[in-house]
Order: sequence, then C-alpha cells, then structure tokens
Amino acid sequence: MLPLNVKNETARLRTVVLGTAVNNGPTPTAEEAYDPKSLEHILAGTYPIEVDMINEMEAFNQVFQKYDVQVYRPEIIENYNQIFSRDIGFVIDDTFIKANILPDRERELEAIQYIIDQMDPNKVKRPPEEVHIEGGDVMPWNDYIFIGTYKGSDYKDYITARTNLQGVEYIQSLFPNKKVKAFDLVKSKLEARDNALHLDCCFQPVGKDKGIIYKSGFREEADYVFLLKMFGKENLFHITRDEMYHMNSNVFSIAEDVVVSERNFTRLNNWLRSKGFTVEEIPYAEIAKQEGLLRCSTLPLVRD
Repeated sequence: MLPLNVKNETARLRTVVLGTAVNNGPTPTAEEAYDPKSLEHILAGTYPIEVDMINEMEAFNQVFQKYDVQVYRPEIIENYNQIFSRDIGFVIDDTFIKANILPDRERELEAIQYIIDQMDPNKVKRPPEEVHIEGGDVMPWNDYIFIGTYKGSDYKDYITARTNLQGVEYIQSLFPNKKVKAFDLVKSKLEARDNALHLDCCFQPVGKDKGIIYKSGFREEADYVFLLKMFGKENLFHITRDEMYHMNSNVFSIAEDVVVSERNFTRLNNWLRSKGFTVEEIPYAEIAKQEGLLRCSTLPLVRD
C-alpha cells in the first residue's frame, strides 16, 4: 500500500507525481487552447516545443533526486499533454481525490491509474459529476483548506473557471473538521494578465508562515485581507501583474526551507533567500507559456 499524507504545502516531500512532456503532441490550434496564455503563444508562433519542455522537466526531476524524493511519472499517452499532474488529482491528509477536469483531459487520470491502484481503495474519492474541482485550486494548510473558485453567475461561460461552489461544498463534506475557505478569483478568457486560472496563480504559502500573493487576483478584497491578516503583511511577497503573468506564485516547496523556483524570478528568489530559504533555480519558462509552472506539474502524495 502507498501511504498518503499531505497536511500542507511545505512539509518535507517524500513522494510525488511529476508530469511528463514526452510525446506531447503537435502545437494546438487556437480553437483548442484552454487558456488565454496558451492562445497568445499559439498565435505568436512561440508555443513551446517538446524537446525544450522535456529538458525543463528533467531539471525539475534532478532536484527531486538531489533531495531523495520518490518520483512517479504518468504512463505515456501518444500525442497528449500530460505536464500538469496537479490538475488531475490531489491528496488531503490520507485521501486521494480525483479531479473532475475538462472532459478532453480525462485520459490523464488513466495514465496514473497504476499509482492509484497502490492506494487503499477506501481512501480514493471521485466527486459527483456536477462537482468541478482541480488541484491547482486546492491548498491544504494544516487546519485549513484554501480553495480557489469563481462565484460569478456566468461561471459556465468561462473555460478558465475550473472549480465551482459545489466543489467547495464537496471538500467541506469530506473534511468536516477542517476550516474550508473559498477565494473568489478573477477570470479572463482573453487577457492572461488578468486571469487567475487557479488559486496557485495568485497565492501560495512558503515555509511555516510566509506566502507569495497577487492582490488583484482576488475578486473580493475581503479574501485578500483574510490572507493578509493570517500571514502578516511583512511575511507576504507581493507580486506585480507581470510577475503574476509569468507565474511567480507557482513555485514548489520540497521542505519548509527549500523552494524550487524559475531562474528568471530574480526579485522573488532574492526575497526568498533573504528570508533564509534555499532556492533551487531551474529553467521553466517554456512550460510557463501554457499558463502553468512548478506547482502545476506536481502531485504530492507523501509529505512528513
């Protein structure tokens, strides 16, 4: 049996699923784009190529090897994007929750079925169909579960709205003893600089009591103020609209004092080091063109 344990975003990582860029398929057409950033690069002719993305993910894998983390990879599906394993499932405490993702991406779950088969079947949950939820929106934080959502009445019109209020209620029903806090996120189909695709596009905790935050990613100022009070202004690194676009909040913690970050995030990486973090810098700018980064590419299964 594979024992699952994830209580927060930063405890020492032991086991993870890292996505794969192998056999990623051709550049999508504009009509096939799931998000405004991918669309932007498809139209500009700058969409990332497979070999570059494989090299970036291998650099990430090397960091995991350095810290002796057990790494699973999805089985390869021909001509299929399997980079963002965070979207397809997530662990809270000792329970694995399969995400209800965009129907076009259902096969990504099949590619990690061999890992799910090693889990206690009683600890694997699949939400009902009307529940929309993706791992990028879900952050266990000790007694809390933070969940990004979109509360607009036009939810169904946004392919960039990935977690609905039924998703929030579903998680609350599974974990009645946790404090579930929903955050209403800003969405845009057309402008990537104004689209918080998931909660980790505008907020992520690091260490024990710090975080990276983009104030304008929240539709309700009260949600931003909640995090400000919880973490303290001096403990939050505020990113700019451009830094949000380049996914500065989408780093990944291997431990409370070790953060994997993109090598171009100079301002953030300097701040992290000034706060005592070891920053493992890797190239990930090509993958970032698909509106996903380091946290998106990982599905943690076991943390201390």
